[in-house]
Amino acid sequence: MNALSPVDTASLPLLLVVDDQPDNLSLLGELLTPHYRVRVANSGERALALLKGPPLPDLILLDVVMPGMDGYAVLEAIQQHPQLADVPVIFLSALDGSTDEERGLALGAVDYIVKPIHPAVVLARVKAHVTLKQMRDTLLGRNSVLEEEVERRMQENQLIQDVSILALAHLAEIRDSETGNHLRRTKAYIAILAQYLLAQGYPDAALTPRSVPLLVKSAVLHDIGKVGIPDDILQKREALDAAEWQVMRRHAELGFEAIELAEREAAQPVAFLAFAKQIARWHHERWDGGGYPDGLKGLEIPLSARLMALADVFDALISPRGYKAPLPADAVRAMILAERGGQFDPDVVDAFEQNFDRFLDVAARYIQADATA
Repeated sequence: MNALSPVDTASLPLLLVVDDQPDNLSLLGELLTPHYRVRVANSGERALALLKGPPLPDLILLDVVMPGMDGYAVLEAIQQHPQLADVPVIFLSALDGSTDEERGLALGAVDYIVKPIHPAVVLARVKAHVTLKQMRDTLLGRNSVLEEEVERRMQENQLIQDVSILALAHLAEIRDSETGNHLRRTKAYIAILAQYLLAQGYPDAALTPRSVPLLVKSAVLHDIGKVGIPDDILQKREALDAAEWQVMRRHAELGFEAIELAEREAAQPVAFLAFAKQIARWHHERWDGGGYPDGLKGLEIPLSARLMALADVFDALISPRGYKAPLPADAVRAMILAERGGQFDPDVVDAFEQNFDRFLDVAARYIQADATA
Protein backbone atom coordinates (compact mmCIF):
# COMPACT_ATOMS: atom_id res chain seq x y z
CA MET A 1 0.00 0.00 0.00
CA ASN A 2 1.37 3.43 -0.91
CA ALA A 3 2.25 5.71 1.97
CA LEU A 4 -0.40 8.30 2.69
CA SER A 5 0.44 11.99 2.64
CA PRO A 6 -0.09 14.01 5.86
CA VAL A 7 -3.29 15.47 4.38
CA ASP A 8 -4.60 11.98 3.57
CA THR A 9 -3.72 10.71 7.04
CA ALA A 10 -5.42 13.65 8.75
CA SER A 11 -8.62 12.91 6.87
CA LEU A 12 -8.86 9.32 8.12
CA PRO A 13 -11.38 8.42 10.84
CA LEU A 14 -9.92 8.33 14.35
CA LEU A 15 -10.20 5.22 16.52
CA LEU A 16 -9.46 4.86 20.24
CA VAL A 17 -8.33 1.37 21.25
CA VAL A 18 -8.50 0.59 24.98
CA ASP A 19 -6.86 -2.60 26.32
CA ASP A 20 -4.63 -3.35 29.28
CA GLN A 21 -2.56 -5.91 27.33
CA PRO A 22 0.35 -4.40 25.29
CA ASP A 23 0.24 -7.31 22.83
CA ASN A 24 -3.40 -6.63 22.04
CA LEU A 25 -2.75 -2.91 21.59
CA SER A 26 0.15 -3.69 19.23
CA LEU A 27 -1.88 -6.21 17.24
CA LEU A 28 -4.90 -3.93 16.83
CA GLY A 29 -2.66 -0.96 16.03
CA GLU A 30 -0.92 -2.81 13.21
CA LEU A 31 -4.23 -4.09 11.88
CA LEU A 32 -6.05 -0.76 11.91
CA THR A 33 -3.33 1.84 11.19
CA PRO A 34 -3.31 1.39 7.41
CA HIS A 35 -6.97 2.39 7.31
CA TYR A 36 -7.47 4.69 10.30
CA ARG A 37 -5.75 7.04 12.69
CA VAL A 38 -5.33 5.14 15.94
CA ARG A 39 -4.87 6.28 19.54
CA VAL A 40 -4.35 3.75 22.33
CA ALA A 41 -4.98 3.65 26.07
CA ASN A 42 -3.84 0.86 28.40
CA SER A 43 -6.50 1.48 31.07
CA GLY A 44 -10.02 2.75 31.51
CA GLU A 45 -8.74 5.74 33.44
CA ARG A 46 -6.30 6.67 30.63
CA ALA A 47 -9.06 6.33 28.05
CA LEU A 48 -11.31 8.75 29.93
CA ALA A 49 -8.43 11.21 30.25
CA LEU A 50 -7.91 11.14 26.46
CA LEU A 51 -11.64 11.66 25.90
CA LYS A 52 -11.70 14.90 27.90
CA GLY A 53 -10.37 16.91 24.97
CA PRO A 54 -10.22 16.94 21.20
CA PRO A 55 -9.90 15.23 18.90
CA LEU A 56 -12.82 12.98 19.75
CA PRO A 57 -12.73 9.51 18.18
CA ASP A 58 -15.13 8.29 15.55
CA LEU A 59 -15.24 4.87 17.24
CA ILE A 60 -13.95 3.24 20.43
CA LEU A 61 -12.74 -0.35 20.70
CA LEU A 62 -13.03 -1.12 24.42
CA ASP A 63 -11.72 -4.14 26.31
CA VAL A 64 -14.14 -5.44 28.93
CA VAL A 65 -11.85 -7.14 31.45
CA MET A 66 -9.29 -4.64 32.77
CA PRO A 67 -7.89 -3.91 36.23
CA GLY A 68 -9.29 -0.82 37.93
CA MET A 69 -12.14 0.39 35.72
CA ASP A 70 -13.48 -2.41 33.55
CA GLY A 71 -15.05 -1.76 30.16
CA TYR A 72 -18.58 -1.60 31.55
CA ALA A 73 -17.60 1.15 33.99
CA VAL A 74 -15.77 3.07 31.25
CA LEU A 75 -18.83 2.91 28.98
CA GLU A 76 -21.09 4.19 31.76
CA ALA A 77 -18.69 7.10 32.35
CA ILE A 78 -18.60 7.88 28.63
CA GLN A 79 -22.38 7.99 28.44
CA GLN A 80 -22.50 10.71 31.12
CA HIS A 81 -20.84 13.16 28.69
CA PRO A 82 -23.22 14.54 26.02
CA GLN A 83 -20.40 15.28 23.58
CA LEU A 84 -19.51 11.56 23.53
CA ALA A 85 -23.06 10.25 23.22
CA ASP A 86 -22.80 9.71 19.46
CA VAL A 87 -19.42 7.92 19.53
CA PRO A 88 -20.02 4.18 18.88
CA VAL A 89 -18.35 1.69 21.23
CA ILE A 90 -17.43 -1.88 20.29
CA PHE A 91 -16.63 -4.18 23.20
CA LEU A 92 -13.66 -6.58 22.97
CA SER A 93 -13.65 -9.49 25.40
CA ALA A 94 -12.40 -13.00 25.97
CA LEU A 95 -15.72 -13.61 27.72
CA ASP A 96 -17.83 -15.40 25.13
CA GLY A 97 -20.98 -16.06 27.14
CA SER A 98 -24.23 -14.71 25.73
CA THR A 99 -24.95 -13.04 29.08
CA ASP A 100 -21.78 -10.95 28.78
CA GLU A 101 -22.66 -9.94 25.23
CA GLU A 102 -26.22 -9.05 26.20
CA ARG A 103 -24.97 -6.94 29.10
CA GLY A 104 -22.60 -5.02 26.86
CA LEU A 105 -25.26 -4.33 24.24
CA ALA A 106 -27.78 -3.38 26.92
CA LEU A 107 -25.33 -0.80 28.27
CA GLY A 108 -25.16 0.87 24.86
CA ALA A 109 -22.34 -0.80 22.96
CA VAL A 110 -23.01 -1.10 19.23
CA ASP A 111 -21.20 -4.41 18.83
CA TYR A 112 -19.33 -7.14 20.72
CA ILE A 113 -16.22 -8.89 19.38
CA VAL A 114 -14.92 -12.02 21.14
CA LYS A 115 -11.19 -12.55 21.60
CA PRO A 116 -8.99 -13.90 20.16
CA ILE A 117 -9.82 -11.52 17.37
CA HIS A 118 -10.09 -12.40 13.71
CA PRO A 119 -8.62 -9.55 11.64
CA ALA A 120 -11.18 -9.76 8.86
CA VAL A 121 -14.03 -9.67 11.36
CA VAL A 122 -12.58 -6.68 13.23
CA LEU A 123 -11.95 -4.74 10.02
CA ALA A 124 -15.44 -5.48 8.67
CA ARG A 125 -17.25 -4.49 11.85
CA VAL A 126 -15.14 -1.40 12.44
CA LYS A 127 -15.70 -0.27 8.84
CA ALA A 128 -19.46 -0.85 9.13
CA HIS A 129 -19.84 1.21 12.31
CA VAL A 130 -17.50 4.01 11.19
CA THR A 131 -19.47 4.27 7.94
CA LEU A 132 -22.75 4.40 9.85
CA LYS A 133 -21.40 7.17 12.07
CA GLN A 134 -20.16 9.16 9.07
CA MET A 135 -23.56 8.83 7.40
CA ARG A 136 -25.29 9.93 10.60
CA ASP A 137 -22.94 12.89 11.00
CA THR A 138 -23.54 13.90 7.38
CA LEU A 139 -27.29 13.68 7.85
CA LEU A 140 -27.12 15.74 11.04
CA GLY A 141 -24.98 18.31 9.27
CA ARG A 142 -27.44 18.55 6.41
CA ASN A 143 -30.33 18.85 8.84
CA SER A 144 -28.51 21.64 10.62
CA VAL A 145 -27.94 23.50 7.35
CA LEU A 146 -31.59 22.95 6.41
CA GLU A 147 -32.77 24.25 9.78
CA GLU A 148 -30.58 27.34 9.40
CA GLU A 149 -31.97 27.95 5.91
CA VAL A 150 -35.55 27.51 7.13
CA GLU A 151 -34.89 29.93 10.00
CA ARG A 152 -33.30 32.44 7.61
CA ARG A 153 -36.26 32.28 5.26
CA MET A 154 -38.73 32.56 8.11
CA GLN A 155 -36.97 35.69 9.35
CA GLU A 156 -36.91 37.08 5.81
CA ASN A 157 -40.62 36.36 5.37
CA GLN A 158 -41.32 37.91 8.75
CA LEU A 159 -39.45 41.06 7.76
CA ILE A 160 -41.35 41.25 4.47
CA GLN A 161 -44.63 40.78 6.32
CA ASP A 162 -43.79 43.46 8.89
CA VAL A 163 -42.72 45.95 6.22
CA SER A 164 -45.86 45.23 4.19
CA ILE A 165 -48.06 45.80 7.24
CA LEU A 166 -46.40 49.14 7.96
CA ALA A 167 -46.68 50.16 4.31
CA LEU A 168 -50.43 49.47 4.36
CA ALA A 169 -50.86 51.30 7.64
CA HIS A 170 -48.97 54.32 6.35
CA LEU A 171 -51.41 54.60 3.45
CA ALA A 172 -53.96 55.79 5.97
CA GLU A 173 -51.46 57.75 8.05
CA ILE A 174 -50.00 59.66 5.09
CA ARG A 175 -53.42 60.93 4.10
CA ASP A 176 -53.91 62.30 7.59
CA SER A 177 -50.90 64.57 7.99
CA GLU A 178 -51.72 65.33 11.62
CA THR A 179 -51.07 61.83 12.95
CA GLY A 180 -47.25 61.89 12.82
CA ASN A 181 -45.85 58.88 14.71
CA HIS A 182 -49.31 57.86 15.89
CA LEU A 183 -48.86 54.27 14.63
CA ARG A 184 -45.61 53.74 16.49
CA ARG A 185 -46.91 55.31 19.68
CA THR A 186 -50.17 53.35 19.81
CA LYS A 187 -48.28 50.15 19.03
CA ALA A 188 -45.95 50.85 21.96
CA TYR A 189 -48.87 51.65 24.28
CA ILE A 190 -50.61 48.39 23.42
CA ALA A 191 -47.39 46.45 24.00
CA ILE A 192 -47.11 47.99 27.49
CA LEU A 193 -50.72 47.17 28.39
CA ALA A 194 -50.73 43.64 26.96
CA GLN A 195 -47.43 42.65 28.54
CA TYR A 196 -48.51 44.04 31.90
CA LEU A 197 -51.84 42.19 31.85
CA LEU A 198 -50.12 38.98 30.78
CA ALA A 199 -47.64 39.27 33.65
CA GLN A 200 -50.56 39.83 36.06
CA GLY A 201 -52.28 36.66 34.87
CA TYR A 202 -55.23 38.51 33.30
CA PRO A 203 -57.86 35.87 32.44
CA ASP A 204 -58.42 36.17 28.70
CA ALA A 205 -57.88 33.31 26.25
CA ALA A 206 -56.54 35.77 23.66
CA LEU A 207 -53.71 36.84 25.97
CA THR A 208 -50.79 34.41 25.82
CA PRO A 209 -47.01 34.76 25.44
CA ARG A 210 -47.42 33.74 21.81
CA SER A 211 -50.37 36.00 21.02
CA VAL A 212 -49.05 39.25 22.49
CA PRO A 213 -46.50 39.91 19.70
CA LEU A 214 -49.22 39.22 17.11
CA LEU A 215 -51.62 41.56 18.87
CA VAL A 216 -48.99 44.31 19.00
CA LYS A 217 -48.09 43.82 15.34
CA SER A 218 -51.72 44.08 14.26
CA ALA A 219 -52.26 47.37 16.12
CA VAL A 220 -50.82 49.50 13.32
CA LEU A 221 -53.73 48.55 11.06
CA HIS A 222 -56.39 50.00 13.36
CA ASP A 223 -57.13 52.98 11.09
CA ILE A 224 -56.53 51.31 7.71
CA GLY A 225 -60.19 51.97 6.87
CA LYS A 226 -59.46 55.70 6.65
CA VAL A 227 -58.11 55.01 3.17
CA GLY A 228 -61.76 54.88 2.14
CA ILE A 229 -62.71 58.23 3.67
CA PRO A 230 -62.82 61.25 1.30
CA ASP A 231 -60.04 63.82 1.73
CA ASP A 232 -62.43 66.70 2.34
CA ILE A 233 -63.67 64.90 5.46
CA LEU A 234 -60.47 63.18 6.59
CA GLN A 235 -58.37 66.35 6.38
CA LYS A 236 -60.98 68.87 7.51
CA ARG A 237 -59.54 71.16 10.20
CA GLU A 238 -62.87 72.24 11.62
CA ALA A 239 -65.35 70.09 13.51
CA LEU A 240 -67.27 67.61 11.34
CA ASP A 241 -71.00 68.07 10.93
CA ALA A 242 -73.39 65.20 11.61
CA ALA A 243 -73.37 63.88 8.03
CA GLU A 244 -69.58 64.07 7.78
CA TRP A 245 -69.23 62.32 11.12
CA GLN A 246 -71.35 59.44 9.87
CA VAL A 247 -69.01 59.06 6.90
CA MET A 248 -65.93 59.23 9.17
CA ARG A 249 -67.32 56.52 11.43
CA ARG A 250 -67.44 54.21 8.43
CA HIS A 251 -63.65 53.78 8.61
CA ALA A 252 -64.06 51.10 11.29
CA GLU A 253 -66.20 48.90 9.07
CA LEU A 254 -64.14 49.64 5.96
CA GLY A 255 -60.95 48.56 7.73
CA PHE A 256 -62.60 45.37 8.97
CA GLU A 257 -63.91 44.52 5.50
CA ALA A 258 -60.54 45.14 3.83
CA ILE A 259 -58.69 42.91 6.29
CA GLU A 260 -61.37 40.23 6.09
CA LEU A 261 -61.07 40.21 2.31
CA ALA A 262 -57.30 39.79 2.56
CA GLU A 263 -57.83 36.99 5.08
CA ARG A 264 -60.23 35.14 2.79
CA GLU A 265 -57.82 35.34 -0.13
CA ALA A 266 -54.81 34.13 1.87
CA ALA A 267 -53.68 30.58 1.07
CA GLN A 268 -53.72 29.75 4.79
CA PRO A 269 -54.77 31.47 8.03
CA VAL A 270 -52.60 34.42 9.08
CA ALA A 271 -52.77 34.65 12.87
CA PHE A 272 -52.29 38.38 13.34
CA LEU A 273 -55.10 39.24 10.89
CA ALA A 274 -57.68 38.00 13.39
CA PHE A 275 -56.48 40.63 15.87
CA ALA A 276 -56.21 43.24 13.12
CA LYS A 277 -59.87 42.74 12.19
CA GLN A 278 -60.98 43.05 15.81
CA ILE A 279 -59.01 46.23 16.37
CA ALA A 280 -60.03 47.85 13.09
CA ARG A 281 -63.75 47.28 13.65
CA TRP A 282 -64.17 47.68 17.38
CA HIS A 283 -61.54 50.09 18.70
CA HIS A 284 -64.22 52.80 18.91
CA GLU A 285 -66.59 50.67 20.97
CA ARG A 286 -67.17 51.73 24.58
CA TRP A 287 -67.20 49.57 27.69
CA ASP A 288 -70.64 51.00 28.58
CA GLY A 289 -72.08 50.11 25.16
CA GLY A 290 -72.20 53.63 23.72
CA GLY A 291 -69.59 53.20 21.02
CA TYR A 292 -69.66 52.27 17.32
CA PRO A 293 -70.13 50.59 14.89
CA ASP A 294 -71.93 47.73 16.69
CA GLY A 295 -72.65 49.07 20.17
CA LEU A 296 -70.83 46.22 21.88
CA LYS A 297 -70.61 46.34 25.66
CA GLY A 298 -68.14 45.12 28.28
CA LEU A 299 -66.49 41.79 27.50
CA GLU A 300 -68.38 41.57 24.22
CA ILE A 301 -65.59 43.82 22.94
CA PRO A 302 -62.45 41.77 22.18
CA LEU A 303 -59.50 42.54 24.45
CA SER A 304 -57.41 43.71 21.49
CA ALA A 305 -59.97 46.43 20.71
CA ARG A 306 -60.33 47.41 24.38
CA LEU A 307 -56.58 47.97 24.55
CA MET A 308 -56.57 50.02 21.38
CA ALA A 309 -59.51 52.11 22.56
CA LEU A 310 -57.46 53.45 25.45
CA ALA A 311 -54.20 53.72 23.52
CA ASP A 312 -55.88 55.65 20.69
CA VAL A 313 -57.61 58.14 22.96
CA PHE A 314 -54.52 58.68 25.12
CA ASP A 315 -52.44 59.45 22.05
CA ALA A 316 -55.02 61.86 20.66
CA LEU A 317 -55.11 63.76 23.96
CA ILE A 318 -51.38 63.87 24.69
CA SER A 319 -50.22 64.72 21.15
CA PRO A 320 -50.27 68.11 19.40
CA ARG A 321 -52.49 68.50 16.38
CA GLY A 322 -52.87 71.35 13.92
CA TYR A 323 -56.22 72.20 15.49
CA LYS A 324 -55.17 71.82 19.15
CA ALA A 325 -52.28 71.88 21.58
CA PRO A 326 -51.43 68.75 23.59
CA LEU A 327 -53.19 68.48 26.91
CA PRO A 328 -51.06 68.39 30.08
CA ALA A 329 -50.11 64.88 31.19
CA ASP A 330 -52.00 65.16 34.50
CA ALA A 331 -55.14 66.26 32.70
CA VAL A 332 -54.91 63.36 30.26
CA ARG A 333 -54.41 60.91 33.12
CA ALA A 334 -57.43 62.31 34.94
CA MET A 335 -59.62 62.09 31.82
CA ILE A 336 -58.67 58.45 31.22
CA LEU A 337 -59.27 57.48 34.86
CA ALA A 338 -62.63 59.25 34.80
CA GLU A 339 -63.75 56.92 32.01
CA ARG A 340 -62.97 53.75 34.00
CA GLY A 341 -66.05 51.62 33.45
CA GLY A 342 -67.47 54.22 31.05
CA GLN A 343 -65.54 54.41 27.83
CA PHE A 344 -62.80 52.02 28.93
CA ASP A 345 -62.42 48.55 30.42
CA PRO A 346 -61.68 49.05 34.16
CA ASP A 347 -58.86 46.48 34.09
CA VAL A 348 -57.23 48.20 31.13
CA VAL A 349 -57.49 51.55 32.89
CA ASP A 350 -55.84 50.02 35.97
CA ALA A 351 -53.02 48.72 33.77
CA PHE A 352 -52.67 52.18 32.26
CA GLU A 353 -52.48 53.78 35.69
CA GLN A 354 -49.75 51.38 36.80
CA ASN A 355 -47.73 52.16 33.66
CA PHE A 356 -48.51 55.85 33.26
CA ASP A 357 -44.87 56.92 33.39
CA ARG A 358 -44.00 54.43 30.63
CA PHE A 359 -46.81 55.90 28.48
CA LEU A 360 -45.34 59.36 28.98
CA ASP A 361 -41.87 58.13 28.01
CA VAL A 362 -43.23 56.74 24.73
CA ALA A 363 -45.19 59.92 24.02
CA ALA A 364 -42.19 62.16 24.72
CA ARG A 365 -39.86 60.09 22.55
CA TYR A 366 -42.06 60.05 19.45
CA ILE A 367 -43.53 63.52 19.82
CA GLN A 368 -39.98 64.86 19.91
CA ALA A 369 -39.26 62.83 16.78
CA ASP A 370 -42.25 64.49 15.10
CA ALA A 371 -40.95 67.92 16.06
CA THR A 372 -37.51 67.31 14.57
CA ALA A 373 -38.72 65.52 11.43
